[in-house]
Amino acid sequence: MPAKAAELASAEMRRVVPINAAGWPVLDMIFLGMGGDGHVASLFPPANPAPASDIYFAVVASKPPPERITICYEVIAAARKVWVLVSGSGKETALKESLSEAGKTPLARVVRLRDYTRVLTNLK
Repeated sequence: MPAKAAELASAEMRRVVPINAAGWPVLDMIFLGMGGDGHVASLFPPANPAPASDIYFAVVASKPPPERITICYEVIAAARKVWVLVSGSGKETALKESLSEAGKTPLARVVRLRDYTRVLTNLK
């Protein structure tokens, strides 16, 4: 069922959102939260899945609910603005890694794919 939902959501996105030269929709803004392991948008570590073949795809998450759909890195990278909220105890290490040049978290990959990503946090 998640695979069918991803297929339908991808078709709808292509229908209503402008597409860039690379074939990805360009959203005005994406607002993400970061999990304690550095995941964003249900993109869990490891952060390097194969390049996307569609906008949305089914994933099995490492936390409930296990069956989900998520948006691919390429669409996040193509967005005009991406803001990420990082709050809550226990996320300091993942945030530090995500913002380092050698970071291996999904958020680190998002940051590397874009010229500018705004990270909002109250963590130190």
